[in-house]
Amino acid sequence: MAEAGEWTRKGSTLSEVTAQKEYGVDRSFIVKGIKAEKFQYREGSIYGNPWLRILILSCIQTNTNI
Repeated sequence: MAEAGEWTRKGSTLSEVTAQKEYGVDRSFIVKGIKAEKFQYREGSIYGNPWLRILILSCIQTNTNI
């Protein structure tokens, strides 16, 4: 589990959409990682629109299989 400071450090988290754009991963890759407990994430919503905040991990950056 990540410490609280890791979540607040600049550049340490990505939104789901940014991860898809920057690293070319799709939603199923992110969901598999969450279910396999490889990704640490936080859920939220703004104006009724849900979003995921993902802690950057090396498997996202290298787009390796989960």
